[in-house]
Amino acid sequence: MSHPGPPAGPEPERGDSATRDTAVDIREQVTAGGLRRAPAQDEANAVGVRRFWSARRVPSAITAAVVVGLSGLFLYDVSSVRADRKAMSWRKSLARQLATRHLDDTWVILGASVCAVLGLWLLVLAVTPGERGVLPMARRGPSGVRAGLDRHAAELVLRDRAMEVSGIRWARVAVGRRHIRVRATSHFRELTDVRRDLTDALDQAVRQLGLAKPPRLRVSVQRADKNA
Repeated sequence: MSHPGPPAGPEPERGDSATRDTAVDIREQVTAGGLRRAPAQDEANAVGVRRFWSARRVPSAITAAVVVGLSGLFLYDVSSVRADRKAMSWRKSLARQLATRHLDDTWVILGASVCAVLGLWLLVLAVTPGERGVLPMARRGPSGVRAGLDRHAAELVLRDRAMEVSGIRWARVAVGRRHIRVRATSHFRELTDVRRDLTDALDQAVRQLGLAKPPRLRVSVQRADKNA
């Protein structure tokens, strides 16, 4: 006589399982030990991406506030003069100084230099993208999601990967747009072997980050100080 088995529990919903799988995949891709390389087909379908552009809110707000303030002040003074009132003393002094000072005067040259520097700074801000702390990631196809990776997060991931290499005692990683500079110390093993293993591990980790333009590695390994 067969005994019925324990009653089966409620079948888990497919949505919860998919959510957990997605969360696991995200954690695997973010942590240093779980980075996975993208399939070759996705790498072949990657399209070129551009850097993220900064909104430049602070320079824009400062420039707008200064221009609006000066324009309002001049407009108020001109309106007062048109209403048969006396002009402000500062505007009379400014007009007199501009009329009497020559172009080779020190204050005129200094003021023109300051205005030229400020104008050049605004032009540089207008034509450069900014957002140097965000590294653009590769897009998979024309309709792919445009994403970026924080530079500090990339440094932490690569540093954790470097510390996994046998023989590494201390490591520091600096991620730039064109180069990744890695400094490490080793307390055992030959430096040549450690440098080779470290370069291979970091080269694989950089590819797994999925960046649009992976920076070049510059690895420096030295012998750790025994007294440290």
